Amino acid sequence: MFPTLNEQMDLIRSGVHELLPEEELAQKIERSLKTQKPLHIKLGCDPSRPDLHLGHAVVLSKMRQFQDLGHLAILLIGDFTGMIGDPTGRSKTRPALTLEETRENGQSYIEQATHVLSKDRLKLVYNSEWLGTMSFTDVVALTAKFTVAQMLERDDFSKRYKAGEPISIHEFLYPLAQGYDSVALEADVELGGTDQKFNLLVGRELQRAYGKEPQCILTMPILEGTDGVEKMSKSLGNYIGLTDSPREMFGKTMSIPDTLISRYFRYGAFALDAAVKQMESGLQDGTLHPRNAKVQTAMAIVARYHGEAAGQAAFEEFERMFVKKDLPDEIESVALPLEAVVMPIVDVLALANLAPSKSEARRLIQGGGVSVDGERVSDVAATADFSTERLLKVGKRKFLKIRKD
Repeated sequence: MFPTLNEQMDLIRSGVHELLPEEELAQKIERSLKTQKPLHIKLGCDPSRPDLHLGHAVVLSKMRQFQDLGHLAILLIGDFTGMIGDPTGRSKTRPALTLEETRENGQSYIEQATHVLSKDRLKLVYNSEWLGTMSFTDVVALTAKFTVAQMLERDDFSKRYKAGEPISIHEFLYPLAQGYDSVALEADVELGGTDQKFNLLVGRELQRAYGKEPQCILTMPILEGTDGVEKMSKSLGNYIGLTDSPREMFGKTMSIPDTLISRYFRYGAFALDAAVKQMESGLQDGTLHPRNAKVQTAMAIVARYHGEAAGQAAFEEFERMFVKKDLPDEIESVALPLEAVVMPIVDVLALANLAPSKSEARRLIQGGGVSVDGERVSDVAATADFSTERLLKVGKRKFLKIRKD
């Protein structure tokens, strides 16, 4: 049984950046209610980035809402288009992947995406199923549906063309291939981030060109990273991963700038509009302290991925660690194959992956971010005796008990 048209549209509009054309979506939902058939909601996934974070979950969470309304979510793994490489937002061509690499990454994507999506009303497809079987005649027919002038309307292509930077012909095939996915799947709605608008519109135009009913497109905002400046990215280290532990999720959320609190509440925890407006009002008139708003947001994010009990536990542990200065309940203990009993702390930090390199370990020590058994390390040449277990702390949230194997 589907909710009413108004109930569905109210939920679908929530948090959306752009919905085009809204009146067509309403017509599709009305038809769905009459026929009791679910709409086909498409989301194309880039298998070159298999590690998902809250930035990816913004669109996945909207897709989950469609599932909860009774519609079919189609998670499309772009194993074939991944071999082309989407240049969206890039100043140069993204390196292409092999089919084996895209399949391997795609499997990881699916496993993590189901932290957000329900496994019910979910269909998984790979676009190599139809793109990999197209003949050259089919490809020529597809390219005839679009002009070079239309392609250059895309912002990144336009900038590179004007700057005299190379654009490979195969890059033009990416939006055409992604658009053809919508033709093959007969998608009713396609979701994406704001940076995907051009590609989504190509799908709509190609459906029309192939005699299909055009899809509606829905774009979601791109979430800033925990630094409050750059787009959330694992490579920039400003991300909250979907597979992060409750402690990591909570701590990272508490580190965000105050200016991002309501955005993380809306798009990270996917709170409803009324709750977000209440938080924003409280922050504005001073009745809600930013720290309390962050706690509320952090608990909601942890609860979304790990359950209510985990959210409460993460809060209590955070209070012990950072307010009462206690240690976490559980600290991992490892035995490392150290070359000697007494070792430079810099070497041990790198070996234990508490720092990505020795140079970074030195930087952390110089910044006062490393302690051994509760004593801050200030000398980059300092050593410690690991014949017995020593407690290393790096930054605010990394704890590890280490001894020589």
